[in-house]
Amino acid sequence: MTRYAIIVAGGSGSRFGSAIPKQFLPLAGTPVLMHTINRFAAAGATIILVLPQSQIQYWNQLCQQHSFTQPLKVVAGGDNRFGSVKNALAAIDASQGDLIAVHDGVRPLVPLHVIDNAYAQAASLGNAVPVVAVTDSIRQTGDDGTSCALDRSRLVAVQTPQTFDAMMLKRAYTADYDPTFTDDASVVERAGFAIHLVTGDPCNIKITHPGDIEVAETLLKNHCRHP
Repeated sequence: MTRYAIIVAGGSGSRFGSAIPKQFLPLAGTPVLMHTINRFAAAGATIILVLPQSQIQYWNQLCQQHSFTQPLKVVAGGDNRFGSVKNALAAIDASQGDLIAVHDGVRPLVPLHVIDNAYAQAASLGNAVPVVAVTDSIRQTGDDGTSCALDRSRLVAVQTPQTFDAMMLKRAYTADYDPTFTDDASVVERAGFAIHLVTGDPCNIKITHPGDIEVAETLLKNHCRHP
């Protein structure tokens, strides 16, 4: 059984308000993406990194600058996240029983126990999608401007790595792109497979806004350190 990890890093930096894509911004002196890759290397995964074609040369320069030598395969991304994962899957010659995790490149603090638990559950149940409890009050809005409260005890927030039996994920990604595919679980669910949840971790934040780098650095210095 081989553990594969597809790390998707397709950000442009526009929403982040930075000229440098957020996956390349320094986190405690090292690019965010390198932190992410190191977490999966520690889990023994064979890593496929997906980058926009226009960013691959810059990534290679960063690797030289930081003497970053983790073994991995770089694949050019598609027009959207779905296309990027599909391109990565085409680069994986998986066998029966292999597992594939798909992870956001800008989730650099994912704990090793989350990665290991996701692989373990996917091996037994076919897939594993990490989630954490929703702590904010949630309201659903309507087209007419009204809203209603939702029972947050029945809601969870989804994280990555979303991890799957390799044959299951490859079969699901034979579908055509649909804008309702918000993550890999939605693609697999559309293919007719039940989705199984696994416990995520609050450390597993996604770098989305400028202040998230400061939050991540604080977490990294304290209880979200690399194992």
